[in-house]
Amino acid sequence: MNFLRKILFPFAFLYGLITGLRNYFYNIKLLKSSKFNTPTIVVGNLSVGGTGKTPQIEYLIRLLQNDYKIAVLSRGYKRKSKGFMLADASVNAEIIGDEPFQYYNKFPNILVCVDADRTNGIQQLEKLKNPPDIILLDDAFQHRKVQGGFNILLTSYNDLYVDDCMLPTGNLRESKDGAQRAQTIIVTKCPNNISETSRQKITQKLNLTTNQSLFFTTIEYDDTLKGDSEFQLNELRNSEVLLITGIANPTPLIEYLKTQKLKFKHLKYPDHYHFKQQDINEILSVFDSIDSNNKIVLTTEKDYVRIFEKLKNVHYISIKTTFINHQNDFDKLIKNYVEQSSGHR
Repeated sequence: MNFLRKILFPFAFLYGLITGLRNYFYNIKLLKSSKFNTPTIVVGNLSVGGTGKTPQIEYLIRLLQNDYKIAVLSRGYKRKSKGFMLADASVNAEIIGDEPFQYYNKFPNILVCVDADRTNGIQQLEKLKNPPDIILLDDAFQHRKVQGGFNILLTSYNDLYVDDCMLPTGNLRESKDGAQRAQTIIVTKCPNNISETSRQKITQKLNLTTNQSLFFTTIEYDDTLKGDSEFQLNELRNSEVLLITGIANPTPLIEYLKTQKLKFKHLKYPDHYHFKQQDINEILSVFDSIDSNNKIVLTTEKDYVRIFEKLKNVHYISIKTTFINHQNDFDKLIKNYVEQSSGHR
């Protein structure tokens, strides 16, 4: 696979040239970018998948939901619907996508909608009888038709964008120069015990501008497993676990389960995978083959919203973003932006 990516380098050069020209045309305003009255926070990345956008959006929701009416606008990746759609009791993960459906289930007091055309999505939200005070744009860093009010760029600790190259040789959607559009860059999925020296090396490598701020976060796993019932993760140490994942990078979860001394088998599916009946049959077959009276099916929260209607007695482990340092500084940046933008509406 690595060899194949290397021989595709000419296509990576061409892809970089095309995306670079596109960004240049937006920068000189040859291509139109719309700005809206409603404060908008963009959360995205330069690479494809796996940087922790979902837990970062959830962090922002928790930070702001008590003071503002929030809407989350997502593309709704791999959904089986078209156009603008506002989540209600009739939707599921297949209709609006797994991440939007997760937000909808988890935060009942916010608006969740999907639209591949973010410009139209924002316009539809602003037309509502009770429009939102702020809109969080999930995975919209490359959607330059919308001029985000505050841009947050995520990059994974083990896969920094400065160490990567363009698709298809690497994983970058656009040139590393695109990072300059972000007001804040967050290095995600850091080790809990990351040293000050390591943070300084990464800071030097990223080479931020004077107007940008940098933060480091880690992933925190919930001790309580949820689903058909609730119980503590440590109760599984004498159980056989069948782990089901359909996410971009399950490695951090696998490593975490190992630190918890759990015994598990792993069935891995593609990112955002919609489970078919034959997949359910496979899962049940593997589960039945486990020779233990004490066994359980475990999955991620994102996978759970795609599978719980098809597979019974399945549980999930949820995650959240935790700031390693300067959390109050980040919170203040976000709140100041929202307050100032709301005041100018």
